[in-house]
Amino acid sequence: MFISLLFKGILRGGIPFGIMSIIAVMLHFQEKTYQARSTFFVALIVLFVGLASVIYDINSLSLFERSIIHFLSMLITVYPILLVSGWFPLTNVKDALAIFLYFACFGAVIYTIMLTLAKVFKW
Repeated sequence: MFISLLFKGILRGGIPFGIMSIIAVMLHFQEKTYQARSTFFVALIVLFVGLASVIYDINSLSLFERSIIHFLSMLITVYPILLVSGWFPLTNVKDALAIFLYFACFGAVIYTIMLTLAKVFKW
């Protein structure tokens, strides 16, 4: 089961990561440094989201448990990417907390949308 989930995660996150990384390299060679850097950070986020999405395929866990694990995995992977990406001003702890609020609010909205879609389409 673990190997199957790992393979699914690599497909879900690794393929888009590879494609976006190639795009980032191409942008870098075109001397579009900011776009290349941003594309690579998005590629990393997509990689981690894709890898973490397999949590929802573990039927032995409740939806609440899966949601908590997913949130924590995003907190230790995506949140630090947001901090170092340069997309937000980051000069003090207050800025880091503001970025966390963006992270949490965006995550809550996406989670609600995906949960609603899953219930409507019975995924």
